[in-house]
Amino acid sequence: MIDACGSNLMNVTSPWTESDRWFDRWLRLSVIAIMMLGFSAGVTSHVNGQDADGDEFAEFAEEAPAAEPDGEAEAAAPADDAPADAAGNGAAATSSLLGWVYESLGIGYLVIFLALSISLVSLFVMNILAARRDTLCPQELVDAFEEKLNEKDFQSAYDLARTDESVLGQVLSAGLAKLSRGYSKALEGMQEVGEEESMKLEHRLSYMALIGNLSPMIGLFGTVHGMIASFQVIAVSGATPKPAELAEGISTALFTTLIGLAVAIPAIAAYNLLRNRVTRLLLEVGVTSENLMSRFEDVQPQGAKK
Repeated sequence: MIDACGSNLMNVTSPWTESDRWFDRWLRLSVIAIMMLGFSAGVTSHVNGQDADGDEFAEFAEEAPAAEPDGEAEAAAPADDAPADAAGNGAAATSSLLGWVYESLGIGYLVIFLALSISLVSLFVMNILAARRDTLCPQELVDAFEEKLNEKDFQSAYDLARTDESVLGQVLSAGLAKLSRGYSKALEGMQEVGEEESMKLEHRLSYMALIGNLSPMIGLFGTVHGMIASFQVIAVSGATPKPAELAEGISTALFTTLIGLAVAIPAIAAYNLLRNRVTRLLLEVGVTSENLMSRFEDVQPQGAKK
């Protein structure tokens, strides 16, 4: 019965699925395209913003203040408008703060960090679902498979493992399929499937590490970009540069660094936690599968002399 099970059912290793290949290509192309578009848009918007601010300051410098003090109008202003003015100033301050953050980052850096954040959350959810015990080593499969082996119903045990989508099911089905070639070949088949599944999980986890490494580098790029813009203002200004013009480049440098670190810190932490969990569960899969298959240690290859 074991020989018939092994000789008729082969090639159970699970190759990369089309969805995994599509996700891999989509993620690479989208990140590269968004980064290139964001950098170009950020540099362009920053340069245009500097030109527009320079023209605006020039117009303000040419115009003389026309306001004249009017003591009677100030005295006639009602005192009841003070709370409304305070509330309006608070809302205006919040709005101006958000606008300041937006102008400091620019559309380029904003798109890049937004894309990295969305990708990080998506990868985190996908890896959380893939690193569950039910996905890698379900206890229900262990109990049912062991029951089939105790009943000497090896074909049903193979069918049970083959139809299960967990990593343990694929490993067990690979071992039973090569059992007709001997116990050592069955162990080799189980190890091959286990390594392949481990590579798939590590490959998906590595994207989180990639985001954790890229984010501070993009923040550092923004830091250098902002400082160059500030020194450019100092270099091209004939007189003492205005603090508002210098603050634009400095704020770009600080905000890009801050957001880059804010994205990188949780990405690196989540990557290490999930990697440790996946490693522990895969080790459990290996130990459990070897324990279940240990009863076939005396099985000889088909056609071998006893």
